[in-house]
Amino acid sequence: MRKSFDSLCGLVQNELNQVAHNGSVYVFINRRCNQMKLLHWETGGFVLYHKRLEQGTFAFPSHNKPQISWSDLVLMIEGIQVIKSSQKRRFSMR
Repeated sequence: MRKSFDSLCGLVQNELNQVAHNGSVYVFINRRCNQMKLLHWETGGFVLYHKRLEQGTFAFPSHNKPQISWSDLVLMIEGIQVIKSSQKRRFSMR
């Protein structure tokens, strides 16, 4: 968890083959799962959020998808683990 803006942008570009300033939020978690960094591009520059837990670990969402929704990210940051849920179908423009 020693990497900062430039190193994390390099990981996004080289390992994920993504453009780091596309508006997505990139999540980095250490091996012990007690620290998390979020890299996000806002108008004018990058923002880096860092959270270190004093107790416990971050729990990953139950699905094994490479992308998670904003609500799953918020739940993961807040330490809320959903065991069983059902999502109602909503209108989508897709």
